[in-house]
Amino acid sequence: MFNEERDSPQFDWNQLGDIIWGRPILGSRTTVMAYRLMQFTLRDAMIRHVGVELANRIFYEAGQQAGKAMYQQLAAPEDFTHFVQQLTDLLEEQSIGLLKVEKADLDNNRFTLTVAEDLDCSGLPESNEMLCTFDEGLLAGLFAAYLGDDFMVKETDCWCTGDRVCRFEVKPVKAP
Repeated sequence: MFNEERDSPQFDWNQLGDIIWGRPILGSRTTVMAYRLMQFTLRDAMIRHVGVELANRIFYEAGQQAGKAMYQQLAAPEDFTHFVQQLTDLLEEQSIGLLKVEKADLDNNRFTLTVAEDLDCSGLPESNEMLCTFDEGLLAGLFAAYLGDDFMVKETDCWCTGDRVCRFEVKPVKAP
């Protein structure tokens, strides 16, 4: 599954396996509880070993890698509208969240997106902590793969800070 000769494993979409063959009864179904149990216990273990800042950076980078891999599964988008529609459909089909584009400045590649019913945090108690670091990276990876440039994504509103959608600002790393 992993190439032992490299310094570190590199994710490949095939590592997800043949879910239908391997899980003929359960298939691709899982629960938000199972996902969050893995995510939050992994995050806690990482924080104990490497601290909050590095743990968040790792989650962001993992999200970027996932976003780039996920983009490869989309049909080649003809334009931005088609890209957003495919992404919206995919995130809903996978129960990751309900994506909306609030603002799109295509000339400067700056966007404001919201995700309702976010897999990471919707329904959690308020904590004054924005938890969607993986989502930030996921969106950065998706936009980088689509637009061919590096993007920075920052969550500006989160369910855990009292909002009922997660809001993300997307901009090129080399923004003017």
